[in-house]
Amino acid sequence: MREANGAATADELYARIEDAAADTPYRMHRTEEGFELTVDVDVPQWRDLLTRHRITQVHTYRVALRPGEKVFTLTDVVRTVEYEAGLGGVRLGRTVSVGRSVSVTTNRTLGGSGSEQYTFSSAEGHRLIRGVAGKLGWREVQPVSVKIALGAAVLGGLGAAAALIAVAAVKWF
Repeated sequence: MREANGAATADELYARIEDAAADTPYRMHRTEEGFELTVDVDVPQWRDLLTRHRITQVHTYRVALRPGEKVFTLTDVVRTVEYEAGLGGVRLGRTVSVGRSVSVTTNRTLGGSGSEQYTFSSAEGHRLIRGVAGKLGWREVQPVSVKIALGAAVLGGLGAAAALIAVAAVKWF
């Protein structure tokens, strides 16, 4: 599982992350570019007097590997499906968010045996992957989607600054 120079291979990285995710709600599977670590997020469900609401959410950490460079990219893919049924009919909604996502979900269920609290933080999956990869000598680089978003933010900031300078120049001259 190690290369001639002692470096950890992609197979070893996968195996170590799989071990770290054992006995947790995370599921792993290989992809052509690396692997995905997926977890179902427990989102609270509720009912109004005549309406039922249901939301399901799946958070996937998509990891693309470049073994020759010992580099990986980490992209969050969050899929949400929302369902609402009541007197007004049925409404379905679906969203997919791809990029870098940090989110926390907390809910408490009150029942006959007391209360249960559930908390999900997307940072836990990030820490799991980065921690194992770091110990094996892998380093993270930004995925293309994050680089594009940063570029758009810089361009937007420059455009806003240019607009402010233009307004100031027109006002004073």
